[in-house]
Order: sequence, then C-alpha cells, then structure tokens
Amino acid sequence: MYNAFFGITENPFSLSPDPTFLYRSSQHEEALANLIYGVQSRKGFIVLTGEVGTGKTTMLECLREYLESQYVEFAFLFNSRINPQQFFEMIAYDFDLRCEKGSKTEVLFALNQMLIQQANEGRTAVLIVDEAHNLDWEVLEEIRLLGNLENRRGKLLQIVLAGQPELDRKLDAPNLRQLKQRIVLRYSLKPFSETEAVEYVESRLARAGMPDQQVFPLEVLTEIHRRTQGIPRLINAVCDNCLLTAFAAEQRHVTLEIVDEVSTDMRLEWPGRRLRGTRREYQDTFEPTGFTDRGD
Repeated sequence: MYNAFFGITENPFSLSPDPTFLYRSSQHEEALANLIYGVQSRKGFIVLTGEVGTGKTTMLECLREYLESQYVEFAFLFNSRINPQQFFEMIAYDFDLRCEKGSKTEVLFALNQMLIQQANEGRTAVLIVDEAHNLDWEVLEEIRLLGNLENRRGKLLQIVLAGQPELDRKLDAPNLRQLKQRIVLRYSLKPFSETEAVEYVESRLARAGMPDQQVFPLEVLTEIHRRTQGIPRLINAVCDNCLLTAFAAEQRHVTLEIVDEVSTDMRLEWPGRRLRGTRREYQDTFEPTGFTDRGD
C-alpha cells in the first residue's frame, strides 16, 4: 500500500521468513554456519533455540535453500503438535517414501533403505523439526531412535530441532538424557543489540529499493529498538505499522509520535515504559509481551 509513496519496490517488513531479506548479523551467520557444518559433517543432532521472533524459522528457510541447492534429501516438519503415528506419516510424505504411510514398520523400513542408498552415493538426508518445544515425549523418543541410524562414516540422518528456550529445558529432563547426550551442536539466537537493530532496518529497506533510507531517523530507530527489545519480528511489525501510519498522514518521515501511536495500538510493553500524562512514580512495571503470534 505504501510502497510507491516511499519509493520502494516491495514490502521490507513482511513477517514471513524470507531468506532474501536475511540480515547477516554475526550471530545469524554463526547460526547458519553451525547448521550447515552439522549437516555436512554428519554430526547427527543439532539444536537451534531462541525466544519468539528472533529468527529461527528464517534460519531454517536458509538451511532449506542450501539443502535444495546441494540436492540433499530433507523433510521439514512445521507442525510439532503430533503423535508418533502422525510423525511417521509426515516423514513418509516429506521424504516421498514408497510405502504404506500409515504403518510405522513400513515407514522405518523404507526410510532405512533410502538412507542407506543416500550413504552409498556419498550423500546424507536431513530431518528438520520447527517448533520442537511442542513435541510430545513419545515423539522425541522416536526422534532419538532415528538418530541411531549410522554407518562407519557417520549418522545416516541429520536431525535439526528448532524451538523456543522451553526446548532446552525439556531436553534437560532426566528421561531425555540419552537424547541430550547425542546433541553435538547447539546455538541460541539472541535479540538484536541497538546497533544491530539499526543495521537490520536499514538492510531491509535497502533490499526493498531504498539504499540510503531517510524515513527512520536514528532517534526513532533507537526508540523502536528499546520498545521491541531487539526482537526482529516485533521490529518488523512496528516498522511496517509506522510506514503505514506515516503514509496515511502523508508524512515522508517516521516521528516519535508515530512510534507512540503504533506502540499503543500494538499494546507493546517494555521495561521503564511511562504512560502519557503520568508522573514517573506511576511507571508500568510489566514484563515485555509484544503481541501474540504463532511462535517463531
């Protein structure tokens, strides 16, 4: 809606995970390098965690692009609220296994054959599970058992588990200690620093056709970072709404007043927030909540 007004070619702040808009911060570069290295080296289990909106799904999309470019077989499970039977059915569909998909035995037999064939050709296969913090204990145990498939060169199936910090706590449970011991690579994504948040916004605008952005003054970007606490998804949502509000008011620059209006509409909470017209002793003390979304 506002693209032509600001002279950009596409929406720079879409909430959909798009690898073409990846801001290559040092931590995101390291996270992606860990994922690729773990797959290439046949390390077996790799875990990626981070708070809601820190970019886990974007990292997984980048990994998918890499796997597709290398013609690596992979299955991507995006719905983790499943039982063991549904888990094996989804694996069978994603790996396109020629078997009775409702039979765990046949799925395991076909999967093993496929993995051995891939290994004989000097290749591997990857299972990616997003929102893994929602997995039932029984499904996690099935995943652990899949990690036992190996030959002398390494694991036949590389398993990437991505989820919120609850996943780390779940993996620390005594009944999952065998799975925890098999995890050889871990990485945790953190919110952006102020410098990273500024560079993040500017890189997305540049990708959308505004290489020298003048829409968001530095003090506005600093305030956006403070109110979103460096969470990339929240930054996207606030910036998108700020551009829309500025467009509606026919303003070429986003102001602190616009940020105030957007923050109120989105019901943002942040440490030290002070309501308009109140004295400092009546500051809010709520913890940050952002806004409700599906998870990553």
